[in-house]
Formats: sequence, C-alpha cells, structure tokens
Amino acid sequence: MPLFVLTLLAALGSGVIAGVFFAFSSFVMGALQRLPAAQGIAAMQSISVVVLNRSFLGVFVGTAVACAVLGFIALLRWEAPGASLRLLGALAYLIGCFGVTMAFNVPRNDALEALKPETAEAAAYWARYLVEWTRWNTVRTLAAFVAATVLTLSLVQRTEG
Repeated sequence: MPLFVLTLLAALGSGVIAGVFFAFSSFVMGALQRLPAAQGIAAMQSISVVVLNRSFLGVFVGTAVACAVLGFIALLRWEAPGASLRLLGALAYLIGCFGVTMAFNVPRNDALEALKPETAEAAAYWARYLVEWTRWNTVRTLAAFVAATVLTLSLVQRTEG
C-alpha cells in the first residue's frame, strides 16, 4: 500500500506541476511579452521571487523526492508489476522536469534577476529570454505530463497484475 500511495502522490504532483508549467507556456509568457519590456521583466522578476514558496516548492521538490524513491524501488523490485512504468515516469520527471528546470530555466531567471528592468541590456536579454525560457518550459511541461501519465498507468498495471 505505501508504494501505491507514493506512486499516486508522484502522479498527482507531476500533474499539478505540468498544469502550472502549461499555463506559463500557453498564456502567461505571451501576456508578459505584450507588456513593455521593462514591465514584463519586472513582472517576471516578481514571479521568480514569489514562486519560491512552501506550496509550490513542496509540490515541485516533493514530487522529485517521491520520483527518486520510486525509481530506486523500481530498480530494486524490477519484477514487480508496474516497475518499468514507475521508473520511466520517475525519470521523465527527474530529468525532463526537475533537471531541465535546474539546468535551463533557473539560470535564465537568475540572469534576468540581475538586470535593471529599464535598461537597454535588460530589454535585449528579455527578447531572448522569452523565447529560450518558454522553449525549455514547454519541455518540462511535456516531461511532467508524461510522468503523470506513465505513473498513473503504473497504478493500473499494478492493480491488474
């Protein structure tokens, strides 16, 4: 039963994160792009600060921890029903969502945070940032969605097996 609950929590967490990231790729970044550069930059700088809260980080990091544990268990109990799907879902989240965030989105946020919104340098960076950040955000959105889907399927396979 604990494996079922951990898998369910990881699937739900992946789905929540996929939804948050989907919102950014589908309309938040587009809305920020419509603003004058200095206002868009200031808004994104504010978002980057506010997102570091208990509720978001709890789900984002908690899901990564759950996926790491699920991946480890899947390797230890490879013959168990759903093990390969749990491993695949865990890797999708850990690499495609959490890893991409740390390697690509966070460094861009840090670079944006260091800029004064009203400068020409910030406006030039903002134009690149919008394209690059959104591209990587879409990758992590898809990875979190795949993780949620595959982890959910592992629950079905586990209960049928």
